[in-house]
Amino acid sequence: MNSKLIFTPEGFPEPGPAYLAPTRFFDFDTPSVRAFVDETLAGERDEVAKAVKLYYAVRDRIRYAPFKVELKPQLYQASSVLAAGSAFCIPKASLLVACARAAGIPCAIGLSDVRNHLTTPKLQQRMGGRDLFVHHGYAVMYLDGRWLKAAPAFNIEMCRRFDVLPTEFDGRSDAIFQQFDARSRRHMEYVRDHGVWSDLPYQRIEMDFAAFYPEMFFQPGAGEQNRAS
Repeated sequence: MNSKLIFTPEGFPEPGPAYLAPTRFFDFDTPSVRAFVDETLAGERDEVAKAVKLYYAVRDRIRYAPFKVELKPQLYQASSVLAAGSAFCIPKASLLVACARAAGIPCAIGLSDVRNHLTTPKLQQRMGGRDLFVHHGYAVMYLDGRWLKAAPAFNIEMCRRFDVLPTEFDGRSDAIFQQFDARSRRHMEYVRDHGVWSDLPYQRIEMDFAAFYPEMFFQPGAGEQNRAS
């Protein structure tokens, strides 16, 4: 298992073995992740089509759960996300990266700060009055000679319920959060880019989360309803 963490602070890295290997967090060498990939692809041979199928499988089969932010490294592993069936953006991105690598698609994880202008009062209170989400995670896939961003966070059922425009991916252009929702209200704003990583930089995420959010943000949110942040 590759343990060397490669950080690209600006732009994109050169594709190579580090972006195809299983890691601590992108553990596609586990039977459950392998089975999820095999079931999703079902003999598909086209690389772009594989990427698209995996994106939608992670986006819609793993429910978005913004109240499930905990500082436990095992919860950010792809196999754990798959077992839980729900997660927030970073663990969902970890699962998509692992699945892409299992399918032979070079993939990394990207991190950015985003401001959600439609954060629910309940979640904003839990975040200490903030509407900034530190280290929003997304997969960065290498397809047809270029890197593409793919954010699988918001599942389709949640989007329909809260009038959020779903983030669609065609394997040829970026799939990132929409600036406006289905009612033309300002929604997501990308504030700061934190670069691209060959494995999840958990220690940095843990340190920055703990410094920015109140302790109550990391308490298990059992029973919370699915929210559009």
